[in-house]
Amino acid sequence: MTRTLASLLLAGGLLSAGQALAGGEDLSPAPAVNDGPLIWHNESLTYLWGKNFRVNPPIQQTFTFESASAWTWGDIWFFVDQINYNGKEDSQNGKNTYYGEFSPRLSFGKITGADLSFGPVKDVLLATTYEFGEGDTEAYLVGPGFDLALPGFDYFQLNFYYRKPDGNRVPSGAWQITPAWAVTIPVGNSDILFDGFMDWVVNNKDASSSERGQSDYHANLHFNPQIKYDLGKAMGYEAKHLYVGVEYDYWSDKYGIKDSQYFRTDQNTVSALVKYHF
Repeated sequence: MTRTLASLLLAGGLLSAGQALAGGEDLSPAPAVNDGPLIWHNESLTYLWGKNFRVNPPIQQTFTFESASAWTWGDIWFFVDQINYNGKEDSQNGKNTYYGEFSPRLSFGKITGADLSFGPVKDVLLATTYEFGEGDTEAYLVGPGFDLALPGFDYFQLNFYYRKPDGNRVPSGAWQITPAWAVTIPVGNSDILFDGFMDWVVNNKDASSSERGQSDYHANLHFNPQIKYDLGKAMGYEAKHLYVGVEYDYWSDKYGIKDSQYFRTDQNTVSALVKYHF
């Protein structure tokens, strides 16, 4: 928990610095143009309640702090989950744990000033991610990223990563494909937002016989979309702030652990959510 609070304080400090660079403007969820290196940013808090989770205790309540921002050199996506096991204890983490990802991307188009668009591709980027949490969960990811212009989508990103875990729990050398998207659908006097991401690790990595304590890392697919109704807009308040909806979480061979009749790791669950954008 101490590391969770430290991560949140660090994120708050970075965002405060970003606001100062942007001239102190209170940016709305929609992009806003500024003179400084920070073009726009958006922060949110989410509450999730769901059950039927695998590996960890089956019922979970999650609080998520999330930030997305665009800069003159690229973009950043960052989140931290504080996960509670509904009073039960996990064999590894106790009654709660945390997990987060920090994902900056460098835009070759923005840095060079060149138009790199071709076909549906709007920009080419260097995508990176740092995964962190309790236990031996840290990993470093790097690879090419692409911003795509697809009909009907607010945005669509496609990133390809090489995974390098920190520690000896699993071997290096896995490859991951990660699309992320958002679609806004008008419904009556409000909107439905369908957004999310998918992490698809496409290859198995066998543990090395020379590495003590190392385990296999199996190919796995984590599909995590959200369907949210803009309740604030429906109630006559400013749009793109208060959402209610559900999150679907499908994860085959969770954590890269192969599902078996003796240890079930295929996860298929739905969580209720409330999300507020500042």
